[in-house]
Amino acid sequence: MDEPTSVLTPQAVDQLFETLRKLSSEGTAIMFVSHKLDEIRRLCHRATIFRGGKWVAEVDPRKETEESLAALMIGREFPRTQRREHAPGAAALELVNLSVPADGPFGTALKGINLELHSGEILGVAGVSGNGQAELLEAITGEQASSDSGMVRLLGQPIGRLGAAERRRLGLVNVPEERLGRGAVPPMSLIENTLLTAHRQGMLQHGLVSQARAIAYAKACIEGFDVRCSGAAAKAQSLSGGNLQKFIVGREIRQLPRAMVVAQPTWGVDVAASALIRQQIIDLAVRGVAVLVISEDLGEILEMCDRVAVIAAGRLSPSKWVSDTSAEEIGRWMAGMFPQDAPELAAA
Repeated sequence: MDEPTSVLTPQAVDQLFETLRKLSSEGTAIMFVSHKLDEIRRLCHRATIFRGGKWVAEVDPRKETEESLAALMIGREFPRTQRREHAPGAAALELVNLSVPADGPFGTALKGINLELHSGEILGVAGVSGNGQAELLEAITGEQASSDSGMVRLLGQPIGRLGAAERRRLGLVNVPEERLGRGAVPPMSLIENTLLTAHRQGMLQHGLVSQARAIAYAKACIEGFDVRCSGAAAKAQSLSGGNLQKFIVGREIRQLPRAMVVAQPTWGVDVAASALIRQQIIDLAVRGVAVLVISEDLGEILEMCDRVAVIAAGRLSPSKWVSDTSAEEIGRWMAGMFPQDAPELAAA
């Protein structure tokens, strides 16, 4: 089984594990592949660790900690993310009764979504895949224009009818879920992919591209985010998923945005790269940037975010402080069982 819990609520995970334990007790051999180390520890009798394509160790995960397992995976002490003390500021990104019709028979319509994201805050949007996450991202970033300009506001300015380029010019950047194709153009070099979204960072002079500045920016992303590649001229398609994700996140963060939307920031990324990306997002919020994280990884949201809301069937739940909720409550909300008419719990 390869990542079988990636689209399940916590309650559904418990039911799956109960079934797997029963099958095991009846003599079925099960190979379980997961990047969620807590699941390995809860379920498995043995764990085989690979690093760089080579066998490293075999352990009893029930006798290990998540940190010790992670250390075996990356070959060094696991870098834990650290929260920074900071106070959220004024509203930076607002969604006001945002409604978007479904795009085709397999799309999900957004229905009256209200959200308020403050400067210096990280707000997580959890949910089972296919419940409107893609449509929400498109509506915020400008890939899908709104019928009413006031449905999306950035720093108080209505931007609902502006395109993606205009929204970027105003300080809204994003990291899409699809790395190759949306986040980066596969056959282009990292230098060229830098220009796609970061060209406003002094790379255009009198209508011409400053190759030196583009190279310097790409190299800064590579060095600052520990991107393993052959250099700035490497093609995006030559990088592993995790390294390309680090590059894309670095490219967006270095633009010093006012607000950033990140979809599935650490999907398919190793534990070391995950920790680095999460820490960079936390540090970005400390510098006053408003960050919206759309993720199906509930553990990631609980680790990074100040507040959390849930999207289900195109509707958004009220938000709650992470410290005031639990995985069980969020799991119920992911199944659509949340109060529809409760007021938004805005950050102080």
